[in-house]
Amino acid sequence: MESQNSAETWLNHAKTLKIHTGNLVNPNRLKKKCPSSPNEELKECIQDTLNDWFSTTRPPSDVDLSDTLDCSIAQPTDAITPEEREELKVSAKLFLCESVESSVRDAVEMACQALAVSQLDSVIIAPPRLPEGDSQTLAHLQPAWEELEALIRSQRIAAIGTSDLDKDLLEQLYNWAQVKPSSNQVNLSSCCVMPPDLTAFAKEFDIQLLTHNDPKELMSAATFQEAVQEGTRDLSIADWRLEWVLRYSIIVKSRGIIKAKGYLVKARKANP
Repeated sequence: MESQNSAETWLNHAKTLKIHTGNLVNPNRLKKKCPSSPNEELKECIQDTLNDWFSTTRPPSDVDLSDTLDCSIAQPTDAITPEEREELKVSAKLFLCESVESSVRDAVEMACQALAVSQLDSVIIAPPRLPEGDSQTLAHLQPAWEELEALIRSQRIAAIGTSDLDKDLLEQLYNWAQVKPSSNQVNLSSCCVMPPDLTAFAKEFDIQLLTHNDPKELMSAATFQEAVQEGTRDLSIADWRLEWVLRYSIIVKSRGIIKAKGYLVKARKANP
């Protein structure tokens, strides 16, 4: 009961919620049942992280309370030492859930801080899901891409890529962008074979085509709210809006194995 009251106090005061799931490639966590999909994995991670954090964090005093609540799972961090940095590739995919200015920069800075690196090797952007019937356009992509370009210039990111762009839209972005996309992810659940026109364009302009199995919407607003409620033991809490989710992976270059994988999440209270 004390942890539930503590959670309620923290959450009632906070306006921003940040979550770091910690490393999922962990012997203790690998013993658990493997999630069937990326969205199920994310939901379970959010629930586990919040439950663990609130059950091990002491009740707050007035001095402790902050507008930003930063919840990280209690386990060894994913921090990379300077000695091992050259041996590792740090990649991320950023799912934007709302068109909030500075989301891209916030997510990349949080990732660099959490992993103790000065630069991410690659970031792939997945723009917010559009209303039913609307089509993705260059105008939808430009604000986030300009943020990515600024992070390239400040050397926070080495390479940037896109997700689920067809040949026409990828060509429009390529022609407009100052920093060209180095990759484009294609969801093979909706496309069993790479479209020939996309393949030809990517080959001509040296854009790597990758595959993925992420759903169009990684997590709905309702599912996120449900995950927060379950992770805080079914509290009747305020409505939280998901701003972005960043999934990172740390790969040992020489062996091609995943050393670490996790999620960073940011949400804000709908009516602070």
